[in-house]
Amino acid sequence: MRELMKTNDAVLLTFVESILRGEGIEPLVLDRNMSIMEGSIGILPRRVLVADDQWSRARRLLAASGVELGE
Repeated sequence: MRELMKTNDAVLLTFVESILRGEGIEPLVLDRNMSIMEGSIGILPRRVLVADDQWSRARRLLAASGVELGE
């Protein structure tokens, strides 16, 4: 698995998951439940990971959909 992006924007996270799943890429979202530890204020980013062999394709899909990715 390789990290695709980090965000604490719940709407963006849902959008990214939808794009990826719609193209047959199953993302793994880590730290989704960390809000319990942080007091539900949303400061800890959620990490989106995809399989190594799907990482480049996932980045291209998100870029084509207007999602800004670092690196």
